Amino acid sequence: MTEKAAMSADRPQRLKNLIEFLRTIQKPTKRIENVGVDDSLFATGLVDSLAIIQIVLYLETTYGIDFGASGIDPERVSTMTSILDLIEETRQ
Repeated sequence: MTEKAAMSADRPQRLKNLIEFLRTIQKPTKRIENVGVDDSLFATGLVDSLAIIQIVLYLETTYGIDFGASGIDPERVSTMTSILDLIEETRQ
């Protein structure tokens, strides 16, 4: 199995882990089950702008992503798909 195929195989587990994390920071009036993987986490009201910091910390501690050099682009953490893509890009 190639490294890219291995990362793709890990994607469902990463998505599951991400959903579990997002449950811990979601607004009490919103449910992650009502948000699609390509829906904006912010536009749907699941999380607020302060949650970007929590998402960044999750990515740094869980996946070792260093935002110090590249900075934080809110678009890169706006959907579950974009977060998973970011994780895969930094793991190559």
